[in-house]
Amino acid sequence: MALETIKKRPDFLAVRGGARSSVPCCLMEAKPRAPGRGSGKGPRFGFTVTKKLGNAVTRNRIRRRLKSALSQVAPRYARDGYDYVIVARPAALDKPFADLLGELTRALNGVHKPQGARDQRLDKRSVTMKKPQQHGPA
Repeated sequence: MALETIKKRPDFLAVRGGARSSVPCCLMEAKPRAPGRGSGKGPRFGFTVTKKLGNAVTRNRIRRRLKSALSQVAPRYARDGYDYVIVARPAALDKPFADLLGELTRALNGVHKPQGARDQRLDKRSVTMKKPQQHGPA
């Protein structure tokens, strides 16, 4: 399956503030597409691979690997009418392809979890600790 890609900056910016999911190979953001943005009703994908990850050859290799993996995973897990932005991380270059497929599947499932489910996961991490009691004058 050929992925419909996001090319223009305003379309990338429109996805900001949407649902996020982080996996070792990338950060994924997703948001329902605003009416009138882009052609077609299927999902669209934008890729961000910064210069921190290497030279042009390395960045293009990362982008190609992510696109190839997403083209296999997207038909099953991506939703029509959504825009997705994938921000690559260094692990995307060396990770075995099967692991890449698994992580992208987890990321797609993560951005489509209900908001409450994501909040519960965060609440478990933020355990409040009591201050130690002080005895006597300091």
